[in-house]
Amino acid sequence: MYLFDFDGTLVDSNGVWVEIDNGFLARRGLTPTREYSDTVGHSIFPIAAQFTKDYYCLDMTPEAIMAEWLDMARDAYARQVPMKPGTEAFLARCAAAGEPMALLTACVPELCRAALARHGLEGYFRQIIFVQELGLEKRNPEAFTRSLALLGAEAGDCTLFEDSPGACRAAQAVGIRAVGVFDPFYASYEAEMRGFCDRYITSFTELL
Repeated sequence: MYLFDFDGTLVDSNGVWVEIDNGFLARRGLTPTREYSDTVGHSIFPIAAQFTKDYYCLDMTPEAIMAEWLDMARDAYARQVPMKPGTEAFLARCAAAGEPMALLTACVPELCRAALARHGLEGYFRQIIFVQELGLEKRNPEAFTRSLALLGAEAGDCTLFEDSPGACRAAQAVGIRAVGVFDPFYASYEAEMRGFCDRYITSFTELL
């Protein structure tokens, strides 16, 4: 079974979140630090919101922070976020070969479904697992253990396509093969990922 990440792997959306994070802070006269950007960039929505509240001592609830982020992201996912090169062709090729596929994503469900519908990708996936609903970050191996149970799949039969180095390592920790996918957000990790991933690609066009 092929497991796919969404943001930064199938669609070019990580830059949207950098703009949202920066815009959210700029409205309040704040600037992101490297620590802040690295933390929220690796987190699921509720954890990122709580961290933002605590890190900047904001007089807002995490729910209010998430609501503002969602307002800023809806139009981008519904109308703007493009697929990455080779995505649709590779998914179509896998489907034609009878390869079962699932989506395993930290994306907010509403946003993910909007982008999937816009690009007509929903039908490729046997199941979509939102790790936000599991309450786990993807850099936690337990996220993959629980996802495998939901999918009824064995780790040794699965390959993950993923742009995040932390998620690739977590998948490998439970026996899933990891294919690193280049994304500008994680460009500084490329050499590291080439070293530990089972394979590393700059785009899906390499696999066609």
